[in-house]
Order: sequence, then C-alpha cells, then structure tokens
Amino acid sequence: MRILFLLLLAGSLQAQPFTDPAGAGMSARRLARIDSVIGQYVSNHWLNGAVAIVYRNGKLAYYKEIGYNDAERKQVMTTHRIFRIASQTKAITSAAIMMLVEEGRLLPDDEVAKFIPEFNKQKVLQTFHDADSSFTTVPANRNITIRDLLSHTSGIGYAQIGSPVANAIYAKAGVPAGITTQPITLGEKMKLLGSLPLFHQPGEKWTYGLNTDLLGYIVEIVSGMPLDTFFITRIFAPLGMTDTYFYLPGQKYGRLAELYSSDSTGRAIKMADHLTLNGDLPRNFPNSRGTYFSGGAGLSSTAHDYAAFMQMLLNQGTYNGKRLLSASSVRMMTSSQIGALGLSHGNKFGLGFEIITPESSAFTPESAGSFGWGGMFGSSYWIDPKEKIVAQLFINIFPFAHGDLAGKFRELVYQAIDQ
Repeated sequence: MRILFLLLLAGSLQAQPFTDPAGAGMSARRLARIDSVIGQYVSNHWLNGAVAIVYRNGKLAYYKEIGYNDAERKQVMTTHRIFRIASQTKAITSAAIMMLVEEGRLLPDDEVAKFIPEFNKQKVLQTFHDADSSFTTVPANRNITIRDLLSHTSGIGYAQIGSPVANAIYAKAGVPAGITTQPITLGEKMKLLGSLPLFHQPGEKWTYGLNTDLLGYIVEIVSGMPLDTFFITRIFAPLGMTDTYFYLPGQKYGRLAELYSSDSTGRAIKMADHLTLNGDLPRNFPNSRGTYFSGGAGLSSTAHDYAAFMQMLLNQGTYNGKRLLSASSVRMMTSSQIGALGLSHGNKFGLGFEIITPESSAFTPESAGSFGWGGMFGSSYWIDPKEKIVAQLFINIFPFAHGDLAGKFRELVYQAIDQ
C-alpha cells in the first residue's frame, strides 16, 4: 500500500504545473516570503496548513502547499487537497445567472416573483419578540429583483451566521445557512424563504444573506437543470475544473482537506465531528451524497480549479479558447451596484463581488478595480485587472483566530512584483 501511495504521489507531483515567477514579472526570492510567513503560523500552531496560488500575466508565479493536512499525524499538506470553499461558491452562481442573462432567459431587473411566486408582495420586519421569535411586518415598498440578490441589497438575511434576529426567524422556519446533509432540496427551502420577512426595504441597505442560494434556485428553474448539473456542464467542464463539487464522488473522499478550529488560546485544533455552527452537520459534509445544492456556500474545490475560474474572469469571460461570459457581463459584475451604500473602507459591491474603489485602494495593496471575496472556512481570493493578478489562499479552519493572515498574504503577493 505504501508503494502504491508513493507512486500516486509521484504522479501527482509530475502533473504539478510549472511555476514561472520571472515570466510573470515576479521575484521568486520575494515570493518565498509567503512560505516563511505561513510557515510561521504553522510553527506557532495557529494553522495546520495551506495551499496558495498566484497567477500574473497568465503565468503561474506561485503554487505551493505549506504545513500539514493533519498536523497531529504529521500528514503533510498537498496541492491536490480539496477544500470546502463555502461563500466562494457565490461567484460561480453569479456567473451562472449572467450566462442566463446573456441567453435572453432573464434580466437583472426581473422580479424574483416572476420565477418564484412565493416572493410576490413580501413583508418587511417591523418588530421582533425574543420570547417566542414572533414578529410583526409592514409591506415591502416593491418586490425584490435578481439585481438585489446579486448585490446583497434585497433585505434577505443569513441563517445561523446572520444577526441574532435572522438566526432565530430562519431557525424557527427550518431554513439552513446553505450547508446541510439533511434530505432536503434547494427549491423546498427557497420557496419557504419567500414567506419570511425581509430585514429592511429592498435596496435600503447592504445585508449579507441567502441571496445567492436563492439565485441558485432561479438557475435551476430557468435552465431546467439541478444546480450541480448546470455547474458541471456549463462551467466546470469548459474550464477543466475536474475537482469541484457540491458533494465529492466516493473515490475522492480521501482528498478532502481536514477541517480545523481555533481554541480559546488561538491554537489550531482539529474540528470536532460536528460543526459547532450546526450541531447536526458533520465536519466532512462534502463526503456524503447530499441533495441540497447551495449556490451560496456548498462547493468544495482545489486551488488550481478555482484559479481557472478566476482567470476566466480576468480574461473578460474566456479561458483556453472557450468563452463563458461576454466582456460586458464581466464589466457589469465588477462595477458597483450599490450606489451610496458601502462596505468597509468604502469598498463597493457589484454583481457577486466586493470591489476596490480608487478611494478604498488607499487601504490595500490591491489596485482600484480589483474584486474578490472569501469563504467561511478561511479561504480568500481576489482578481486584480490592472496588475493581471489572480491569487488565493486556501485554508480550512473555522473559526480562525488569526484572520490577519489573509491581509498579510495580499501584501506578500504585491511586494513580489518585479516588473
């Protein structure tokens, strides 16, 4: 068995893409600082391990594993590990919606009620009673639209990770946060969501919520396909994303990254059998035959797979000669859609992405116009059209007591630019 494992590992190493820092206009010596900094987090027992990847000018500048997949067993991390990417799923669902827009099958300003009648004439929360989670409502000023969902301005909140009020209302109604192994379907819960109150008037605020899960159900309705089938046939296969799934096939169960947590001292410890977020959710939920395809949080992927998706966006919708989106759709997705509303440091939000503005670029090494997001289990990514960079850090730890690593990774990427 050991010989077979070594042969398989050798084959994986041989297939590793060639990195070319100089060809990407980056310094190999300065990129090595990424190894040092992440390695220090591992040495301090703050993190078990990570995979980081950086492309610039279409060239692979950096692609490494650091630390351990299983620190207790001293099982080293490998780049072929499949990570739970949680909210990085949102970008893929947003792209799917825009593909349907391009086919003339819907418009960004279509009302959600056009596709799901339960969202007609919704109510907005007025008062909430802690004792029994009952509430009163007032009528919404208008029906929510697909654009509201893409930009998180609909007023829909998040279950389990949202505000205490949203958590209580959604829990009482049985609406999950997106990750579940219960024998339920997306359509079943999204229809139910339509009967629940919005947490503010549509367009009034930016509220992170189950918007993209709802978009996933709209993809199913309009395309006539389950969301996993749409993703595989329309996005993953054209991009060569062969390791991205809602639920892994049995032969890939062993490649799922271990899931860690932080203890009260900030030390990384292996996650208990069930996520503290949801006591009935196994930590290895991707290793199951689930039926709930969460467009907002459900996917798992490799760094190399997700980088192909990012490179497609950087290339204005094309990758390896295949066009998934038009340049105009990518422009819309990466342009602010939230008017005077703003995120931290004045960042804006487009159709699926947080956007760095000329003003907010003063607070980050990213260029104005850069866009990205991250995932609950610690992963983060961004795309910088000016510097032609796609970069991401894949970790699986929740909660992560040392979240400053994401910011340090950004600094480490940009300081390595040579030309």
